[in-house]
Amino acid sequence: MTSSYQLYDEFISKLIQLHKTHTTPDIEKLINHYLNMNNQSQLQQINKLKRWLDSFRPLSPIIVAELKKIYDVQFTYNSNAIEGNTLSQSETELVLSKGITIGGKTLQEHLEIIGHKDAIDYVETLAKEDSTIGEWQIKQIHNLILRKIAPDEAGKYRGLDVKAAGTNYLDPPHYLVPQLMAEFINWLNSEQAQELHPIEYATTAHFRFVSIHPFRDGNGRTARLLMNLILLKTGYPIVIISNAIRNDYINVIAYGQENQNDISQLLELIIDATKNSLIETLRLVVTAADSRNKGAFFYQEILDFFNSN
Repeated sequence: MTSSYQLYDEFISKLIQLHKTHTTPDIEKLINHYLNMNNQSQLQQINKLKRWLDSFRPLSPIIVAELKKIYDVQFTYNSNAIEGNTLSQSETELVLSKGITIGGKTLQEHLEIIGHKDAIDYVETLAKEDSTIGEWQIKQIHNLILRKIAPDEAGKYRGLDVKAAGTNYLDPPHYLVPQLMAEFINWLNSEQAQELHPIEYATTAHFRFVSIHPFRDGNGRTARLLMNLILLKTGYPIVIISNAIRNDYINVIAYGQENQNDISQLLELIIDATKNSLIETLRLVVTAADSRNKGAFFYQEILDFFNSN
């Protein structure tokens, strides 16, 4: 039986050969090519990618630190940009890594970046705990997002009725929010919910939460963090909804709300985002020197694919 060390070395040798023939050894393209050639459904592809990633666990501290640095910036930038923050991804990285103030940008935009990063750290801590998700944890996520910019509203349910601009969906009246959130938490921790595929579970939780719209502001960012808390608990990397598809994202949520809670379009969007995150994570992991004694499942399948094409 070929050892993982030998498989890793053979994989790297194959990448070097590709480089010598002036073919860029793009890991993401290679993985996508493999998935497309095998004619699997999107969820089957997700399951394959997840099994590959699991074959490298536990990830080394160096890899974990690098992934956190990447996803802290990407997640914070995209989630805030969806809500209207105008700092670019490179500016977001400067604020987080250097504490630099960007000229021409508002104080609120800077504080949104810091608050979101604090909320990511909290969600990652929760994901490591063997405990259920309750209203207190959700309020704390929201509190971390808003406490620097709207301390009087941070972690507190709204006290007035609101309506999403540009849609026909009317959010529930504010006096029903505590009851609806209690019902949501019961569902979130039910066997029915937890028997769903993790992507469907996280997507449904996201949709149900934003449809309650429990806070006056910050619901979208809280929903995306809650979605990722569920995914992290089940071993997925952070999944980022790109600001580049902001309009599609808003439209598929509106579609579900206006069509008897049909989340099929939102699920398709989040499956695609999950696939992108898994591939990006694998791109970093599979060539790392620290992976040389792991990942035999991935290396064997990819090398077999190399050799048959």
